[in-house]
Amino acid sequence: MQVHAHPDDEASKAAATAARYADEGVRTVLVTCTGGEAGDILNPAMDTPEVRADLAAVRLRELDQSVSALKYAKLYLLGYRDSGMPDGEANHHPRAFWNAPLDESTGRLVRIIRTERPQVIVGYSDDQEGYPHPDHLRVHDIALAAFDAAGDPARYPEAGEPWQPLKLYYCGFTMRALKAAHAALVASGRNSPYEEWLATRKDTDHRFTTRIDVGDFLEARAQALAAHATQCPPDSFWFALAPEEMRAIYPWDEFIRARSRVATSEGQIETDLFAGIR
Repeated sequence: MQVHAHPDDEASKAAATAARYADEGVRTVLVTCTGGEAGDILNPAMDTPEVRADLAAVRLRELDQSVSALKYAKLYLLGYRDSGMPDGEANHHPRAFWNAPLDESTGRLVRIIRTERPQVIVGYSDDQEGYPHPDHLRVHDIALAAFDAAGDPARYPEAGEPWQPLKLYYCGFTMRALKAAHAALVASGRNSPYEEWLATRKDTDHRFTTRIDVGDFLEARAQALAAHATQCPPDSFWFALAPEEMRAIYPWDEFIRARSRVATSEGQIETDLFAGIR
């Protein structure tokens, strides 16, 4: 089960991992917490009065296409409104994810966990300095809280029979991956969109515990990104390197193991989110 903030986050974060496990026969489930209503339209070709007037519905249609590309078995919408950035108008909306009581939003996720009974949950890191979007911060909060609460029969008794997931991961991008992509673009004489990121991003590579080989599934990731046409124009940095190039350069998704109720090999890089489970 992956928990993401907005439509398109499932395509940009741990997307190829979802496609890989679906291909292996693992039941994969996506929880999208908001409708993305406050997102900017980043593709000029999609910036029309019709799209602007119906952005929430457009983004959900894009999400359905992305889910299909990544072969998720089930999509759950947590039901909140996009909170926008801090101090913006959307951030004060009464239905905004950020404004929902934490106990309420955690309870909604607990209900889904108890329904689906996942062994592994993927959420966002506690360190969001690079992109402090309120909805991303809240995804971290509820994924961690729900992981701990779902197996406790005293918590949310109305949400179904208790179920304890075994592992919780945070998805993210290492400096190693950004440096590899940047170097490949520079070596081929192309402009790199990653130069500023490398100059300003905090290096947290030491926190990453897990590396999943997703080389065969980078095309599915590209298809999922392309499905989000309002957010990912063809000249987006997401497409700076073609899937086959990225496969040769850095064919891994990387994760921080945040919780584990099974034995783990400390100090060794995991190569499977289900290590210790299967």
